[in-house]
Amino acid sequence: MSLEIVILAAGQGTRMRSALPKVLHPVAGNSMLGHVIHSARQLDPQRIHVVIGHGADVVRERLAADDLNFVLQDKQLGTGHATAQAVPFITADTVLILYGDVPLIEVETLQRLLKHVVPGQMGLLTGVAGAAAIGAGVLAGSLADRLDRWALMLGCDLARLVLYGLIPLAWAVHPQVWLLYVILPVCAAIGMVFEVTYVTVIPALAGGDRITEANGLLYASAAGAGIAGPLLAGLVSGAFGPAGAVAVDAASFAVSAAGLLLVRRWRPARAPGGADGAGAGRGWHELLAGARFLWRQPVLRALTVMLAIFIFATYGLTDVLIYYLKHDLGQPDGVVGLVLGAAAVGTVGGALAVAPLRRRLGFGRCWIGSLVLAGLAVGGLGVSGLVPAVAALAACYLACVSVAGICSMSLRQQLTPDYLLGRVTAAFWTIHYAPGPVGAALLTWTAGHAGVTATCLASGAVCVLLGLAAVASPVRSAA
Repeated sequence: MSLEIVILAAGQGTRMRSALPKVLHPVAGNSMLGHVIHSARQLDPQRIHVVIGHGADVVRERLAADDLNFVLQDKQLGTGHATAQAVPFITADTVLILYGDVPLIEVETLQRLLKHVVPGQMGLLTGVAGAAAIGAGVLAGSLADRLDRWALMLGCDLARLVLYGLIPLAWAVHPQVWLLYVILPVCAAIGMVFEVTYVTVIPALAGGDRITEANGLLYASAAGAGIAGPLLAGLVSGAFGPAGAVAVDAASFAVSAAGLLLVRRWRPARAPGGADGAGAGRGWHELLAGARFLWRQPVLRALTVMLAIFIFATYGLTDVLIYYLKHDLGQPDGVVGLVLGAAAVGTVGGALAVAPLRRRLGFGRCWIGSLVLAGLAVGGLGVSGLVPAVAALAACYLACVSVAGICSMSLRQQLTPDYLLGRVTAAFWTIHYAPGPVGAALLTWTAGHAGVTATCLASGAVCVLLGLAAVASPVRSAA
């Protein structure tokens, strides 16, 4: 949870009958506003915004400090209007509003208040972006099957370079939080098109015998970037602010585009006699073509249904984990970052292990075992009270998810004709992720109201039950 504090200190204080601004009147050796600022600093916020109005120059001169952002309210039109003056400067997901003339507010009181901030608030922007990605899945498969896949991926990278680059440019003039709610969903939709297309090119580049190995190596490199990326973002954000970190993110898409220029171009195979219906359908028509193929394949049908349930039960676990570490275990942001980094190592390990595991165990045992073990790890998270145990269980869970996910994707690539692979992938992901935002909202709400222990045990139980159900399905015998 990132925190910023707004202190309202613009009032005139006519009842004080003094030329001195109300918030500067001394109480116990410090000004009233000075006491409030001191309490605010002990909450370790990203930034403190002080809204000033009457006697603004005097207040700014008396209390000037590097960690204070003074915001001017020209006309004193009430507390709502005062708060609105600070909104354009806020980038955190949690905002605490304090009054500058309430010097006796205790830090412990504010800390207890912050503990009651429900984790569901953290997922709003993620949910909006996720919904946009799901919507893009309707067209993504058709685009991947109809267009030059190399050019399509290159265009996606360049579009995200431009869009993400707009954020730091706009922030340099005036911070606008609403811009994130516009650009991030659009980029999430473009990202879905890229991801679907990326899946369709792996069989042609790697060959049928090495699909699982290729997927594992690519997934491991992506997971490694996922570990290094947040660390780099933290360093850049600390030195240049959040806009600087977004600028680096934008530049990463230029690097990706440059990498694509080094990869040989390819074209999708055409269906015999035009059986893919080129040009015959659009939008949902195309998505249904992929869904029909999934439904007609017994193994893929079972996987699609079970993975949709799995994503519903687990999509919000990262937010729950953060909430558990900060709220229940009282850990600072640094420890949370270390736990998430250690957990991400599990993703890399699972990606590197998936090819030999599938060769030795076969698809069925490998996938079912990963799902059951993932459920046990999630259930363990809810009853573990030690940070090292939480990190180990989170790493185990992500390793299992990595193995199961790569196995599933590789089998889909092997069973689907190339000319239909884009639409099948888009249909699968749309069905797979559609329950995610609702599940995330339910999971985080449950954690805030019923506790993390009950939430994790319920989520883990769903995973284990899915694994047991798979034993009686065609998944068990899949190679």
